[in-house]
Amino acid sequence: MDMRRLFLFLIFSFSLIVLWSEWQRQNAPVAPVVAENAPSVDPSIPAQPARIAQQAPVSAPVEAQKAPAGKNIVVTTDTFRAVINTMGGNIQHLDLLQHKDADDQSKPMALLQQQGQHTYFAQSGLLGKDLPTHNAEFSAAGEAFQLEQGKDTLEVRLAAMNTGSAKVTKVYTFHRASNLIDVAYEIENLGKEALLPSAYFQLVRDSEVLGGASTFVPTYTGPAIYTDLEKFQKFEFSDIEKNKVKLPANPDNGWIGMLQHYFVSAWLPAAKGEREFYTKKLDGNLYSAGVVLPVASIEPGQTGRISTTLYAGPAQTKLDEIAPGLGLTVDYGWLTIFSTPLFWLMSHINDLVNNWGVSIILLTVLIKLAFFPLSAASYRSMAKMRVVAPKLEQIKKQYGDDRERLNKAMMELYKTEKINPLSGCLPVLIQIPVFIALYWAILASVELRHAPFMLWIQDLSATDPYYVLPLIMGISMFLQSKLNPLPPDPIQAKMMQIMPIAFSVVFFFFPAGLVLYSVVNNILSIGQQWYITRATESATKGASKA
Repeated sequence: MDMRRLFLFLIFSFSLIVLWSEWQRQNAPVAPVVAENAPSVDPSIPAQPARIAQQAPVSAPVEAQKAPAGKNIVVTTDTFRAVINTMGGNIQHLDLLQHKDADDQSKPMALLQQQGQHTYFAQSGLLGKDLPTHNAEFSAAGEAFQLEQGKDTLEVRLAAMNTGSAKVTKVYTFHRASNLIDVAYEIENLGKEALLPSAYFQLVRDSEVLGGASTFVPTYTGPAIYTDLEKFQKFEFSDIEKNKVKLPANPDNGWIGMLQHYFVSAWLPAAKGEREFYTKKLDGNLYSAGVVLPVASIEPGQTGRISTTLYAGPAQTKLDEIAPGLGLTVDYGWLTIFSTPLFWLMSHINDLVNNWGVSIILLTVLIKLAFFPLSAASYRSMAKMRVVAPKLEQIKKQYGDDRERLNKAMMELYKTEKINPLSGCLPVLIQIPVFIALYWAILASVELRHAPFMLWIQDLSATDPYYVLPLIMGISMFLQSKLNPLPPDPIQAKMMQIMPIAFSVVFFFFPAGLVLYSVVNNILSIGQQWYITRATESATKGASKA
């Protein structure tokens, strides 16, 4: 079987696997919700760490009932528009002002939100006797805060109410030109006994997938964790529900977060220090992923402080500068080793041309030049096969259904004509990982989100609205098939005729940036193959006449 056809078959199979997996995910039956008696303890509050359970009185059980709505506090910076609710002092809504909504580009991208059935919050609280959890009531000095001109930080202080023998203040610190939010607790011990509290910081989200590249191109949505020892790990929501998640034991480093296509939110504790990670299935379709941090013992009359940082924004490889492993939230899949340098090169090209579509075209040209010698070997082999195609047809007619004699005659012909039908195998196999790696580099890079190219292509991360590029790609595949030798097997020949149509339909659902790469690659391949085929055929015919 010709290796060029093998290459196309593998890519086609890869596309079908992507479509099939997404269809299964979209049409999977929803697990029934079993009605149970309400638990006596709020399941959204993490369990008491051993240090608290053994050394300090635990807080009274919190009834699992819906807390009354508090007041909304609006915080605006150059990066965020955040809504903090006084009931719990949690971030209930977070707009990323530098990024546009997927459906309505006149609006900012809402990362944290509660809209319809979708829920995504950043919550935090304290564990210990009479200390405020994420359900406690807070008060603030105002209802609107804005980062002033000339200032680099904005501090929002919330005072906990009804905290008994402790005075607790929750402090949010926002930074100019930054996707980082510092979240801290100041705990003043007003009692007569030492306090030994812990703080928890969690992200609560449903399992709904938002912001995928297209309906049929799946991307990962769910919790992720990183530690120096276990490195980067992702957990499916279904694994949390089935208690299959294995978290690092007693880590002294790392972070935990939630991923969705292009974006991530993550709690980033200090680089070194005791912590306990957890994931949990909550009521309904909600899941939590968070970290518990210990607070040093607070003596009577003293004040303790615990803080961590929340990152909320685009997933980018440069995030490793913020926290180790955070750049891995850009999910390039199992070919990260190839995807990372390819995107690095493409981004540097974009710095020069300032157009991601042109960058994709130029990167494709560079890849074709790099693989030119290998591709040429494959095309020469196919050109020679085209020359001997009439002789192969005669052999086929001569031996009919006698497969053994047919194969023997074909091998003798190849030997006589000095043709190795497998000579194009290695070049094609080497290029397959590069194709898939570039596929993921384009699919996972937030830089291409809402990036315009030209004319009707105004978003390279979305599908072509008029399906022009997929049709051009189908036509280019048809033209390229005409340059290939006709397969002796009628089934293979029929398959090669259908493949351009099938590919066009599959690529209807792919982001325009991916289709643009395929179109340019095919056009360059047609030019290269036509030139080599013509030169090889001329040389072969000239040798025959001599």
